Amino acid sequence: MDVLSSRILLRPTDLERSRAFYRDVLGLAVYREFGTDPHRGTVFFLGGGYLEVSSGSDTGPTPATQLWIQVRDLAAAHKHLAERGAVILREPAREPWGLDEMWIADPDGLRICVVEVPEDHPIRYRPQT
Repeated sequence: MDVLSSRILLRPTDLERSRAFYRDVLGLAVYREFGTDPHRGTVFFLGGGYLEVSSGSDTGPTPATQLWIQVRDLAAAHKHLAERGAVILREPAREPWGLDEMWIADPDGLRICVVEVPEDHPIRYRPQT
């Protein structure tokens, strides 16, 4: 299989509220927009992939679905999100596995882990053997 592109599809209970959250609160850049109401959609850049917020759903996300977003500066991300009214579920903290993480929620309660990988963490560096 030769994968050329990929994206996560999110079907929120309130499309406009979720589009505003990902655009204005998280600050994700728009890759493209398509369709017309009620089938309007927005695809956001999400690091090495994309997040499509479109259509809609009568139910919210399950706890089994979460997003993981890596940032350069967790303190700056925390300040940015708090200033914009994001629901912060857990303040930034160093985890036992060495990553700096905080947890937020989107308008439907989708849990989002915002992560900074410290410079000396093994994810960043693998010694020569």
